[in-house]
Amino acid sequence: MDSTENSSRRLERRWSPRYAFRADLEIEWGSAVLPGKTRDISANGMFIEATDTLWIGAGFTARLNLDRTVKVDCSVKRVEPGLGMGVAVELAESENQKYYQQLLDSLAGNQPRAAL
Repeated sequence: MDSTENSSRRLERRWSPRYAFRADLEIEWGSAVLPGKTRDISANGMFIEATDTLWIGAGFTARLNLDRTVKVDCSVKRVEPGLGMGVAVELAESENQKYYQQLLDSLAGNQPRAAL
C-alpha cells in the first residue's frame, strides 16, 4: 500500500468532518488540571495539543474555554509524542451538546460564531 492509499484510508475512517479550530482548554484528570489547546475539532473528536499527554484509552473531562465553558468527556484514541493526542468526545449534558453543536455549525459556515 503506497502513502496515497494509506492517507485515503485514514480519511475514510473519520465519521464527520474536522475543522481547524484553536481554543484553550483544561484537561481534568483525577485531581490534576492540565493545560492544552485544540488543533482541530469534529462532532466525534478533537486533537488536543498538550505537553503532558495521557495514554491510549485514558478518560478525562475537558473544559473548552469559549464564550462559555463547554465540558466534554474524552477518551484518548491516539498519541503523537511531543505534539498531543487525538480524542473521541462525548457530551452527556444537553446544554453542552447544544453549545458544542453551535460551535461546529459556525465552523461549517452555517451560522455566525457570535451566536455562541
